[in-house]
Amino acid sequence: MSSPAPARPRPVHQAADLLAAYLPGSFYYSSARGSLLADGVYSPVHAAPGERARAAAEVLDAALVAGVTEPVVAGAIGFRPDAPSSLVVPAVVRRAGPPRTGGPVAPLGGGSWSVSPRPAPEVYTTAVTRALDEIRDGDLRKIVLARCLDVTGGDPVAVPRLLARLVHADPAAHAFAVDVSAPGDPAPRTLIGASPELLVSRRGRIVMANPLAGSRPRVADDAENARRIDDLLASGKDRAEHAHVAAQVAEVLGRFCVDLDVPAEPEVIGTPTMWHLSTRISGRLTDAGDAGSSALALAEALHPTPAVCGVPTGLARDTIAALEPEDRGYYAGLVGWTDQDGDGEWVVTIRCAEVRDRTVRLFAGAGVVAGSDPAAELAETGAKFGTMLRALGLEGVA
Repeated sequence: MSSPAPARPRPVHQAADLLAAYLPGSFYYSSARGSLLADGVYSPVHAAPGERARAAAEVLDAALVAGVTEPVVAGAIGFRPDAPSSLVVPAVVRRAGPPRTGGPVAPLGGGSWSVSPRPAPEVYTTAVTRALDEIRDGDLRKIVLARCLDVTGGDPVAVPRLLARLVHADPAAHAFAVDVSAPGDPAPRTLIGASPELLVSRRGRIVMANPLAGSRPRVADDAENARRIDDLLASGKDRAEHAHVAAQVAEVLGRFCVDLDVPAEPEVIGTPTMWHLSTRISGRLTDAGDAGSSALALAEALHPTPAVCGVPTGLARDTIAALEPEDRGYYAGLVGWTDQDGDGEWVVTIRCAEVRDRTVRLFAGAGVVAGSDPAAELAETGAKFGTMLRALGLEGVA
């Protein structure tokens, strides 16, 4: 009798190798949980909003039957209900541990850069003023207004190098690069960023979310940073803005979870460019075996949170459409992955940009509530551009 063939050992990958292997068109995602690099397309996932999780589960089941090893659904979903989606089941997935701080990354290059704000700063502050009028006179309680910077270089942008600079600048961030090209695009488009905000993660029955709202720019001086942290914690305006977000996230997760832990007080977390009020919410799923409680299903149920939209959601979203001259596309949407067990991780698509050939379109938003100051909200968006501008080597241009 012949002996059975020995099992082939599972490949072991290093986070640095996955990052080095990234090429435009691949899907890359890394966080403190680990790194994931996916290539090729076994199948796209097409479904209406609210139905994507069940469609994803069906495609994952088919991929398993077809022999795809440890399949995942990966990609991004835009801000509006009718926004595009780039969800696919990749043909090949490689995983590794979380990235580590590495050595210096080569400059991005690109020659001289031109920077065009969209809209102009005075148009943005006028929109904030109009939003404050809506809050004072109507049912709107909070709205997040965003603006863009179009940064254009002399040469095509080196997306792999830009991604590497983002990961090395903050290995703890949720870094991502996703092909979001659409039919008719004159050049490939890549959604790229390093989000600080975990929308939701799931491991077995354990669910985590980490909503952020309320911010201050981070500076080089430790004493000034300590003052800004204290000011943020004491700010009634920022705490009210944050409370809107945390309450809605807790309410949604409460439909799926028991033993929900919602801290009574926010804490402050930092990125290389910002300080944020943060609430870490956790719970235990009542039913982990249903596609309706997969990580993607939870993410769809939560999206959009008041951190990127407003309160009440429908009114805020309609007001955003009326006041913002540029379509958000994938900005303020969600990006991440879900596996065949329903586990996964999805983050809010902020601190991000879309790269197309020589142009990088950056996005940033600020929450407007009663008591907001238009000039301060403009300055906040400028500070939030810092993550991408630093990676481009263009600090201070916003």
